[in-house]
Amino acid sequence: MSVSVRPPNVVLIGGTGFIGQHLAARLSDDGVGVLVPVRHYESAKQLTMLPGVDVEVANIHDDAVLRKLLAGRDAVINLVGVLHGGHGRPYGEGFRHLHVELPRRIAAACADVGVPRYLHMSALGADSSNPSSSPSMYGRSKSDGELAARSQPTVAATVFRPSVVFGPGDHFLTMFARLQRHLPLVPLAASRARFQPVYVGDVAAAFSIALARPDLRDATIELGGPAVYTLGQLVRLAGRFAGRERPVLGLPDWAARLQARLFELLPGDPLVSRDNLDSMLVDNVVAADTHALTAESLGIKLTAIESAAPHYLNRHDRLDAYRTHAGR
Repeated sequence: MSVSVRPPNVVLIGGTGFIGQHLAARLSDDGVGVLVPVRHYESAKQLTMLPGVDVEVANIHDDAVLRKLLAGRDAVINLVGVLHGGHGRPYGEGFRHLHVELPRRIAAACADVGVPRYLHMSALGADSSNPSSSPSMYGRSKSDGELAARSQPTVAATVFRPSVVFGPGDHFLTMFARLQRHLPLVPLAASRARFQPVYVGDVAAAFSIALARPDLRDATIELGGPAVYTLGQLVRLAGRFAGRERPVLGLPDWAARLQARLFELLPGDPLVSRDNLDSMLVDNVVAADTHALTAESLGIKLTAIESAAPHYLNRHDRLDAYRTHAGR
């Protein structure tokens, strides 16, 4: 006699973002029931086309609303994060609100309504055993966020720490490809900073696997791609894949910090901030001496940046050309 196992149903917070959209599609393929709370329905229309994915306009910062969303669910996934959160000690209010207070409130809501699992997105460089060790506000807030996610003894939290994530719809490589369309050379801060870019599909696979495996309920999983690059190398690759490679001029630290300060004075999020520079003082790579699991240990065959990025970077350039031709 065979016993059918009901697919889990989850709440996906941050499901309209770059990683969230890819993860929603992966979970839909897995047969998982997914509820995505959003501020505005228009931002999530594309998700409603995925089988098993529902969208609900809701304020996740209201504790009563959060408990109602989570009631009866098997797990919650939190992908919410920002790169710029203002200034403060140990970090700015934006970082505190989204990276620390929100995870703590999610964990508390899970405990209140009996949700047993919480899958939490952190970042490489976070160290919950010593949060103050990070040179950046971003890193310190991510470290404290891990502690917040694990603050309820009845809620098991799986923590994911990716390096920079690339794939269709990313901001990182796409931004550098577009810059090289307009600039004769790229003046680059922190050009020697090291990253281990991981493909968004591999990140989604890690969440999918962890959700299906109870033995990973308390795990910390570090996610890096198959190779390590300097930031300068990644900028050159982005230009090459888009057919517009430009020379890269690495800036000395004083010039990089001046550039970042000027960016911070402009309206909107800066292209790079001084806190971003502080983050890049630490290699953004999977630690060799960590006790954390990795994508490879989960059986994921990692996707090389050279095999995936050329396709969508070229596509973005073609779409931009069509828009320019149409006068848009």
